[in-house]
Amino acid sequence: MTEMSEEFVLGTAVVRAFVDDVKATIATASSPEEACEALRPRFAQLLYDPDWLPAEYRAAAPASGMGGGIGQWLLYRAEDQSLSLFSLVVPSGSETPIHDHLAWGLVGLYRGEQDEEIYVRRDGALELVERRFLVPGDFYALIPPRDDIHRVRTTSAETSVSIHLLTNDTGCVWRHSFDPASGEAKPFRSGYVNVACEDDS
Repeated sequence: MTEMSEEFVLGTAVVRAFVDDVKATIATASSPEEACEALRPRFAQLLYDPDWLPAEYRAAAPASGMGGGIGQWLLYRAEDQSLSLFSLVVPSGSETPIHDHLAWGLVGLYRGEQDEEIYVRRDGALELVERRFLVPGDFYALIPPRDDIHRVRTTSAETSVSIHLLTNDTGCVWRHSFDPASGEAKPFRSGYVNVACEDDS
């Protein structure tokens, strides 16, 4: 495996040690499922650590392209787009579009409370297949196609902050948003609040 070039936006000892553990685990795992299972204890530690994520990466972003003050804050990414770590901040009462990720990894709640709706596409339409209520410390493996299409809304008075560890540069790759009524997919790129994508004008 070739050494990945990388960009640490938040280059603290905690984040660097976590990323090192993630890369080592992925390098030796035989499948995404095995990697996610092996990373569960380490990811849980991150979610339960109250001090590692500075306040600026837990802030809403009123001018973000996702609407509703939702902010996606990059913490780390590999230069080859094979891995990213970011926080997703959703103010109280706001919700994301229905969207996919096109990557596997782990997603967990760090602050606040969320209601998550998971969808599948059948015959071009969206079908709601599961609803989950998440509290801090809850997390799950996202392995497409399972769980890949979802929408989250913050149900707490407190802004929610989720931590995403995914195997692409999620804010900069083109993904899909979905119309809830028709199921129509449209090109979607969420972007990051704090870092531009290479082809941004």
